[in-house]
Amino acid sequence: MKTIGMIGGMSYESSIHYYERINNQVNQIAGGLTCAKMLIYNVNFEEIRKLMLENEWDEIGAELAKIAKTLEDAGADYIVIATNTMHKLADYVQSQIRIPLIHIADSVADKCKESNVSKVGLLGTKYTMVEDFLVDRLKLNGLTVFTPKDSKDIDEIDRIIFDELCKGTIKESSKEYYKKVIEQMVEEYGIKGIILGCTEIEMLIKQNDLDIPVFDTTQAHIDSIVDYSLERRI
Repeated sequence: MKTIGMIGGMSYESSIHYYERINNQVNQIAGGLTCAKMLIYNVNFEEIRKLMLENEWDEIGAELAKIAKTLEDAGADYIVIATNTMHKLADYVQSQIRIPLIHIADSVADKCKESNVSKVGLLGTKYTMVEDFLVDRLKLNGLTVFTPKDSKDIDEIDRIIFDELCKGTIKESSKEYYKKVIEQMVEEYGIKGIILGCTEIEMLIKQNDLDIPVFDTTQAHIDSIVDYSLERRI
């Protein structure tokens, strides 16, 4: 079994899901009292969020790379960043360590291809929807990707993530807003599936809320992590 090095806390709500599901899935596969070998570095998201708002991405990158190196030195075989938005810095973090980083976009793209869905919508934080770091990685995996075009929708989707979901608040009105945006994307772009490109959105949107396939980056990432942990993937 390999040891996973997880950078968590962004937010702690999604990190809880990572920890619980990784261990549950490892146990279901391996049986007995088996659980994952895992090193976790939980950041203070308040500090990271302030740097995000100040557009200090170089400073965030340096901090995440330092953390990844700490986990590597502590014995991690793989690095996992348990959030979509911080994959903006994934290539830099990977360049600073010798062990692999399991990229969340590769994980969810595998799920889309397994379902023969290549034309997808992508929701996430404003950074994820407006910038290209996740879209480009998904395109490298053969997907055609669309994001909401209305800036008001982008702002509201982002607000719901940080003001509600990151604090564990689930509102029916927010669920309906997300559903409306997705339905508009189906109508305007003809998307055949939707990628929940933020690790908290799965708390709000479920498969039974929509008529198109839902691809949750959190669960896709966890599935990959479990496979690497149990050496079913190398």
